[in-house]
Amino acid sequence: MSKISPASGSDGPSPVVSSHNSDTDLKRPSAVVTNPVSDASSLSDESLKDRNTTFDNAGLDDAFYEPIDSYEGKHRYDPKFEWDPKEERKLVRKIDWRICTWACLMFFALQLDRGNISQALSDNMLGDLKLNTNDYNTGQTIFLVSFLAAELPSQLISKKLGPDNWIPIQMVSWSIVASLQAFLSGKGSFYATRALIGLIEGGFIADVVLYLSYFYTGKELPIRLAFFWAAYQSTQIVAAFLAFGILRMRGLHGMGGWRWLFALEGTLTGVIGVISWFYLPPSPTQTASWFRGKGGWFNVREEKIMVNRILRDDPGKGTMHNRQALSLRLLWESFTDYDMWPIYLMGLTWQIPMATMVAYLTLQLRAAGFDTFETNLLTIPAYVLFILQLLFWTWFSEKVNMRIIVVLIAQFWTLPVLIALAVIPSTASAWTKFALATLLVGHPYAHAILVAITSRNAGTVRTRTVASALYNMFIQAGSIIASNIYREKDKPLYRVGNRVLIAIVIYNIFMVLGARYYYIRKNRNRAAIWDAMSKDEKAHYLRTTTEKGNKRLDFRFAI
Repeated sequence: MSKISPASGSDGPSPVVSSHNSDTDLKRPSAVVTNPVSDASSLSDESLKDRNTTFDNAGLDDAFYEPIDSYEGKHRYDPKFEWDPKEERKLVRKIDWRICTWACLMFFALQLDRGNISQALSDNMLGDLKLNTNDYNTGQTIFLVSFLAAELPSQLISKKLGPDNWIPIQMVSWSIVASLQAFLSGKGSFYATRALIGLIEGGFIADVVLYLSYFYTGKELPIRLAFFWAAYQSTQIVAAFLAFGILRMRGLHGMGGWRWLFALEGTLTGVIGVISWFYLPPSPTQTASWFRGKGGWFNVREEKIMVNRILRDDPGKGTMHNRQALSLRLLWESFTDYDMWPIYLMGLTWQIPMATMVAYLTLQLRAAGFDTFETNLLTIPAYVLFILQLLFWTWFSEKVNMRIIVVLIAQFWTLPVLIALAVIPSTASAWTKFALATLLVGHPYAHAILVAITSRNAGTVRTRTVASALYNMFIQAGSIIASNIYREKDKPLYRVGNRVLIAIVIYNIFMVLGARYYYIRKNRNRAAIWDAMSKDEKAHYLRTTTEKGNKRLDFRFAI
């Protein structure tokens, strides 16, 4: 049987239960077991060939990459452990079913409450509350600023309490506020609920990304995040059908259809949040509970596969345990990690040209002449195209080992559509406007790829914790800009706004090329120094260096 010899690590698989904690309350960190379980297993060379590991550690002593003693999977760590690649594939499918599927459901719940304002707009919500487009823009800006402000604090809380605890608390909290939007009375209450929902939801995405990184390797994470964001857009499709039915309740008990929409969909999110509290395990080796089963989801061998494949892909994941808070010093070091800033700068502007239309899709379709129910159904093709592009380009980026290039492809897709929108005559048919809006919303979506790159290029758990939040903060800052480009005096064709978006696309093209060149040059310079060193020199460097994570000579950035 072909075998895989120990090599560098990856993001591991899914929550796992071991015999040591089968009777433990897994909402608390379990005791660390220091005696590794020895178990023969196998893993194969052919599987290793296809792995893009984070550290260039070939031929070096495993002791240089050993996890800390308090790492929650240390009792399953074994640098000599081997397993069959078929076992690993089967285990990853199990992780997908147990972890990734539920993460997608939680994201569905997030987007249902975050995005249903789009359907509410089609039911004359602004008219009922005596608001205009600028008031709506202000409300969305308040939401995004609040969301942005909560990103980093939420990640720090999540790192201390554990994502398995913090995520359900977030979900139940925002579902209460979302449901109470049914009682909006005017501008003040609209702004207040926008701020509260933003503050509570902020950090959720980064929290889930951190959680998934406990179970998946760097190469596996992007496609899982693609499904994560596919769930996000699937929500738009499901929400359109839900809105088609719920908005017909207008007049029931004297309430507008949009009020019923907020009340019912907020309640659904709350139910998912409560179940998540009991469902989510803390880590791959802590899945036993009364809800998940006293024996947990995984046996000892499966736990060993998960822990060792994670650490061989990225040894940096063993530098902290999953309930370890960040100190102010570590927080500052992570924030000032200049090698992560090209990713943050891409996050700020890369999706502004598309996000503007996403926020205004239903209003644009209504302005084109479609009625409330036609508008909600006509959003579906754009979201289907979005999902197909998301999955294809994420798969493509890993297949050809070129990730940042997809951000560039998205800009070239968007440019001709924006030019057409900027010059389209006012007499153009409603269906022409629909087609252009659909193409813009259904663009090649690189967000899942960039989130995965952020996680992968962090190099340490503490940088990953902060970097995931900072990247999302820049994304939200970009969304704030995007939500204020189309202005009341510029409607319905928004010619000035579309010209601004064209300029941003051109800027993005040069910015993305610059970021890609930066990482290529970094990798080449490090490889030249590292490859010129002897094995003894490499070992001496690893023993004596004070450099950590992505600052080490043996670290390679994903590009």
